[in-house]
Amino acid sequence: MIPTDLDLRLLAGQVADRLLATGRVLVTAESCTAGWVAKACTDWPGSSQWYRGGAVVYDDALKVTLLGVRPATLEAHGAVSEPTVREMASGALAWLGGTISVAVSGVAGPGGGSADKPVGTVWLAWALPGARGDEVRVRHEVFAGDRDAIRRQAVAVALNGLLEPG
Repeated sequence: MIPTDLDLRLLAGQVADRLLATGRVLVTAESCTAGWVAKACTDWPGSSQWYRGGAVVYDDALKVTLLGVRPATLEAHGAVSEPTVREMASGALAWLGGTISVAVSGVAGPGGGSADKPVGTVWLAWALPGARGDEVRVRHEVFAGDRDAIRRQAVAVALNGLLEPG
């Protein structure tokens, strides 16, 4: 099912409740969703209490300079990969100052896909600071649909991931 604007709004409300209850402050690092996670969050009244900000990093150079993604990671694995999204999530915590982050990188289409990373491929990561380094949880999806549908599904998964224990 492709989420509607109302579905995303309700999810953002649940995220707001969860983050307020836990005292966490969210930061985002987005590529293929281009700030849509941030938009969904900031559409919720009072979001400044639990959402600090985010980085939209379509360009690989921005992933490096704004989030600290290592060039070697991008060279070895590409922008749409588990290692890159892990580094994006950790970089968002370090550079943007939150206490929880979500990062999204993918191929929304209609072009840009490959045999290894077809259109609809999305990697997501959620990070919490830990005593021994960031604790990062990663998820891989291959969504169906057009560009809008792929991005909507990615936003919904990103928000749902913030509701999981951790």
